[in-house]
Amino acid sequence: MNRSLQWIKTLPLLVLVMALAACTTLGPDYVEPEVEVELDWLESQDATLSTNKPTDPEWWKTAFNDPTLNQLMETALSENLTLRSAGLRVLQAQENLRITTGSQFPTQTLSGGIGREGLAKNQTSAGVDRNFFSDELGFGMVWEADVWGRFRRLVESASAELDASVASYDGVLLTLLAQVSQTYLNIRTLEERERYLQDNIEVQQQSLVIAEDRYQGGLVTELDPDQARSLLYNTQASLGDLQISMVQLRNNLSLLLGQPPGEVINLLGTPSDVPDPSVAVALGMPQDLIRRRPDIRQAERQLAAQSAQVGFAITDLYPAFSLGGSIEFASTDGDDNDLSDIFTSNARSWNYGVGFTWNIWNYGRIKGNIRLQDALFQQLMVDYQNTVLNAQAEIESAIIAYLVSQQQLGWYVKAARAAKNTVVISKVQYDDGLVDFNTVVTNLQVLREQQDLLASTRGAVAINLVDVYRALGGGWQIREGKTVDQLIPEPTKTLMRERTKYWDGVLE
Repeated sequence: MNRSLQWIKTLPLLVLVMALAACTTLGPDYVEPEVEVELDWLESQDATLSTNKPTDPEWWKTAFNDPTLNQLMETALSENLTLRSAGLRVLQAQENLRITTGSQFPTQTLSGGIGREGLAKNQTSAGVDRNFFSDELGFGMVWEADVWGRFRRLVESASAELDASVASYDGVLLTLLAQVSQTYLNIRTLEERERYLQDNIEVQQQSLVIAEDRYQGGLVTELDPDQARSLLYNTQASLGDLQISMVQLRNNLSLLLGQPPGEVINLLGTPSDVPDPSVAVALGMPQDLIRRRPDIRQAERQLAAQSAQVGFAITDLYPAFSLGGSIEFASTDGDDNDLSDIFTSNARSWNYGVGFTWNIWNYGRIKGNIRLQDALFQQLMVDYQNTVLNAQAEIESAIIAYLVSQQQLGWYVKAARAAKNTVVISKVQYDDGLVDFNTVVTNLQVLREQQDLLASTRGAVAINLVDVYRALGGGWQIREGKTVDQLIPEPTKTLMRERTKYWDGVLE
């Protein structure tokens, strides 16, 4: 009867704790902030741009239609170590969410032991020493009730951090695609500049022969062949700068591909022209940036995670309630008992109850932590707004650079063509004695400069187009639909499975 009364007295408190745990969540509930976004692009009236939504995440295939670039992209996506590291960070965030989620459930403990005990003569009725073995086994359970939503806020924060880590992975992926394509385009640009330089060396050598012939014939002074040699030698020397830059770019590309430099040379194949990019670009609408740019999504998810941390800090102001209980069994081999009688012996005990802890003497520090977490939230709010603003500026800058470089390319094509004609005409006129060699040298210098500008601008058009796609957030969508374990290559997963046998069901 007394035990029944004890249960009756304890039951209302248990019910109250359970009810509070089910319905109370302290702190501000997160609401995604509104940010100011332009209604249209500043250059939206240009015929090469459209506000249609981009449909192909593998933009490099349609933009450049270059098989070598396609192969480089595939290699980078499978072998790049920075991307692999980002995938492992997502896995870490997923496991952290699992751990945090598990904190909502009871903690169970199983304890036991076996030992040798003894009684002195003065402790026994027979007046002799007694030694005997004893064993014990106990099971306990403790559950901290989530009365104020403390653990729910932690799970909310960990879940948002997982989303942020996925957005960070997307950002790494987006950057990788841009870096590989731009490095490749820079290599092709250098190859084209080198071809023009070799052509200029050949033309300048021809001019040197003409100047030497006229000098040998007594028609001009030694000044003319010396000028021709000076120009030729300087042009030949400038090849070295291109060769140094070429090696550096190949090494950068090998790092992006996770390949040794020799393999990269094989992948690049023979020198080739800069691929002509497609003219039309689908930009979508500025409002799409919130969903398309990984850095914006990452900043927003970090803001959501910090919002939950504010609520978690507030719960420290209130008491924490816990429910728990345990049962223990013990036996000895003394008297008529046996160690195997542990579950039938009378030496067993149990307990259950409700407890609480309350940091009532630390309110100053707790409130300081709440203010700290809220200030961090406000900082992340400003960072988020700045990220959106910066994204819009990046896109507008990339668009104008692409459009202007296209216009410049048209003018440089005409300028290079005209410079080539002036060299041909001036050489004929010099051979006929109608102009001096200074005119020929000047025209040769102009031709070299104009052709170098032409090749550089042709490369700039393609590189600026990559900047447009990068700024728009295009490319990371190839990751959509993949589970966390699919972000990690199979060889890495194999190593992890061999090192630890606890990845079953996680790394498939």
